[in-house]
Amino acid sequence: MTSLTSAQPASRTSPDRTPRSRLRFWRSPAGQPRWARPALLGIAALAALLYTWNITSSGYAPYYSVAARSMSVSWEAFLFTSLDPSATLTLDKIGGFLWPQALSARIFGFHDWALTLPQCVMGVISVLVMYRLVRRWQGPAAGLLAAGLLTVTPVAASMFGHAMLDGSVTMCLVLAADQYQRAVRSARLRSLLLCALWIGLGFQAKMMEAWVIVPALFVGYLVAAPVRLRRRLGQLALAGALMFTVSLSWVALMTFTPERDRPYVDGSTDNSAAAMVFGYNGFNRLHAGLIDGAALAAGAARTSPGPDSGRDQAPPKDRGTANDQDGRARGTGSPGPDGTGAPGPGPDGAPGPDGAPEPDGTGGTTGKQPRPDADSTSALKLFESSRYAPQIGWLYPLALCSLVYGLLRHRKAPRTDRARAGYLMWGVWLIGTGALLSSFDFPHTAYLAPLAPPLAALAAAGTVALRRAHGKAESGVRVWVLPAVIVAETAWTVRLASDYTDFAPWLIPLTVAAALGAVLALTLRRTTARRRFAAAGLLAGCVAMFAAPAAWSLSVLNERHAGSAFDAAAGPLPAGLPTGKPSISHRPGAGGGPGGPAGGGAGPTGGVGAVGRDLRTSLTPAQSKLLGYVQQHDGDTEYTFSAENWEAAAPYIYAEGTPVLPLAGMHSTSVTLTEYRHLVASGDLRFALVTDAGSKASEIGSWVASACAEVDPRAYGGATADAEPAPANDAPEAPAPSLYRCEPSDATSH
Repeated sequence: MTSLTSAQPASRTSPDRTPRSRLRFWRSPAGQPRWARPALLGIAALAALLYTWNITSSGYAPYYSVAARSMSVSWEAFLFTSLDPSATLTLDKIGGFLWPQALSARIFGFHDWALTLPQCVMGVISVLVMYRLVRRWQGPAAGLLAAGLLTVTPVAASMFGHAMLDGSVTMCLVLAADQYQRAVRSARLRSLLLCALWIGLGFQAKMMEAWVIVPALFVGYLVAAPVRLRRRLGQLALAGALMFTVSLSWVALMTFTPERDRPYVDGSTDNSAAAMVFGYNGFNRLHAGLIDGAALAAGAARTSPGPDSGRDQAPPKDRGTANDQDGRARGTGSPGPDGTGAPGPGPDGAPGPDGAPEPDGTGGTTGKQPRPDADSTSALKLFESSRYAPQIGWLYPLALCSLVYGLLRHRKAPRTDRARAGYLMWGVWLIGTGALLSSFDFPHTAYLAPLAPPLAALAAAGTVALRRAHGKAESGVRVWVLPAVIVAETAWTVRLASDYTDFAPWLIPLTVAAALGAVLALTLRRTTARRRFAAAGLLAGCVAMFAAPAAWSLSVLNERHAGSAFDAAAGPLPAGLPTGKPSISHRPGAGGGPGGPAGGGAGPTGGVGAVGRDLRTSLTPAQSKLLGYVQQHDGDTEYTFSAENWEAAAPYIYAEGTPVLPLAGMHSTSVTLTEYRHLVASGDLRFALVTDAGSKASEIGSWVASACAEVDPRAYGGATADAEPAPANDAPEAPAPSLYRCEPSDATSH
C-alpha cells in the first residue's frame, strides 16, 4: 500500500529546462533558430493579408457558384457535385473543390466571402507547409525564403484570394510533397500512403492536374528511398493503388449508381463520368477525339455532333421509365442561335479562331475567356506570353540555375543523399509540369499554379546554397557564380517588366541599381570588410531578384489588380485584355425571370454576354412575385419550375436554393422531351419559364408553348412591371420569359 508520504513520480521535464507554454506559439521549437518561428508567422500573416484583403468583394465565379449554392442546401447535390439542388445535372468536372465552399456557405450563409474563406485558409496552410518542406531539405533560412516566395508568387496571391478550384489542388500537392519527403527519408509506408491520399484528394479538386506531381514523387522515391529496390517498388505499388482508389472514387460512384438515381453528367455525350473526366477534362484537350463520349474540349477542333453523339437514357433519378424516343442526341446543350444545339466549350470558355467567345450551349456565349495574346499558343508561351510569364515566371532563371547547380554539386553523392533527392524531385516536378502546360492551350492563368511550389523551393534553395558557396570561395570562377545568377535574374526581370513601365515605373531602375550594388559587393577582393559587404550584397541581390514578383503580388491590395473569381491574375494585364470582373449583379432586370433574361447577351434563349455577365444573388420584386405565385400553386412537386438553361435558373437558386430544373448545363441537356413530359405527367413539374426564342429553337420549349397554358403576367406582378430601367451603358435586354402551367393531362394529350 502506498503511503501519503511516498515520493511522487519524477516529472518528464528536465529541471533545468522550463516547459514551453502552448500559448507561446511564436517561439521556435528545439533545433530551430530563435528567429525562425517569428519570421514564419510574419510571412503567414502577410499571406493571410494578401488573400483576405478583398474577401468581401471577391465575387462569384459564374456556373461554379450556382453549384456551390445548390450543394449548400442539398446533401444529394453535395455528394454528386450537382448544378441544381435536386441533383439533376452535374458540373462538367468533378466538383470536389466546391465541398469546402459549400460547407462554408452552409455554416456562414451564401456570400462571396464565405466561398472564398476556405481558399484563403488553404493558401496560408500551403505557405506554412512550404516552410517545413524546404526547411527539412535545405535549412530554416531556405524554408523561410521558399514560404515567402510562394506568398509573393502573383498567380498564387490572386488565386488564394478568390473562390476557384486551383487553390484546392495546389494545397493538396504541397501536402503530398510534405508526406513524400517524410517517406523518402525513412521509407515509412504510412507517409507514402498519406502522400497518395493527398494526391487523390487533389484529383477530386481538379482531376488529372493533381497527377502532374506523380512522376516527380515516383522518380524521387525510386531513386532515393533508403530500402532495397524490391521494397521500394512494392511500397510504390501500394501507394499507387490507394491514389487511384481515392482519385477515381467519384467516378466509381457515378458509374455504379444507376442512372435513374443520379444526375446526368455534364461534359459528356453519353452520361459517362469517365468520359467527362478523362476525355473532356483530360486527353481530349491534348488531341480532340481521343476519348469517346466526351463533350468537345475547350480549344479542340469542333465538329457537328453526329446522329450517334448521344444514347438513350432512362429518366434520371427514377422520374420515369421511358427511353429517349424523340431522336434528340444527349449531351448537345441547349439550342444555340441556329437551333442546332451545337456544343460549347464549357466553363473554361476558350475563344474561337477569331478570338470571340464561343457559344456556351445555352444560346449565348461563355464570356469567360478574353482573347489571349498572340504568343499564348506557342510551345514557349510560359516564357514568351505577356499574359502568363508575369504571373508565374519571374524566378525562371534563378530556379533553373539552382537546379543545375544542385545536381552538379551532388552528382557524386550516395543514392540516398537527401539534398540530391530534393533537387531531383523538385526538378522533375517543375520541368514535367512546364512541359505539360506548354503542350496545350489552357484558358486560365490559374492553370499555372502547380508551377509555384517547385519554383519557390528551387529559387530559395539556390539562393541559400549559392550564398554558402560564395562565402567559402576565395577566388576564381566560384566567386562569380552568385553575381552571374543575380545578373541573369535581373536581366529577365527587366525583360518582363519593360512591358509594364506605367504600372511600376520605379521597378526597373530599382532592380538594376540593386543588381549593380550586389555585384560590386559580392566581388570585392578579400578585405577585412568583405563579410560585411557580402551580406549587404546578398540583401541587394534579393531586392533585385524578388522585388518584381513582390510588387505584382502586393498589388492585389488594390482591387483593380487583384484578379477575379473568374481567373487569377495579379498586377496589370497585357494591353487588349479586358479588366472587368464577371459579377453577380443586384440590378433588377437580369436573371432569367420577369424583369430580364439570364444575362446581357443577345442569345435566343437569354444567354450571357461577355465578361461581366449578370447573375444575381437576390431576386427582383417581379421575380419574387413570380416565385411566390409558383410556390403557392405548384403543390407538392419535385421541381418548382423549369428554366431553359442554368443561367436562367441561377437567380432563384442563388436567392433561396429553389429546386429549379435547368434544362441545359454548360454542354448537356438534363432531360429529353420524353423525360420532360413524364415529369409533367407524374406531377413532379407544373410550371416552366420559356422565352419566345426558346419556344422556336428548343424541342421542349416548343412543346411547352403549344401544350401548356400561359399564365397571365398580371397574376404574378407582370413581366416588366417592377423592372428598373437599365443603365445607359448596358446592353439591350432580351424580352422576359413567359410562365406556363402544365397539367398532367397535357403530357398525355399532346
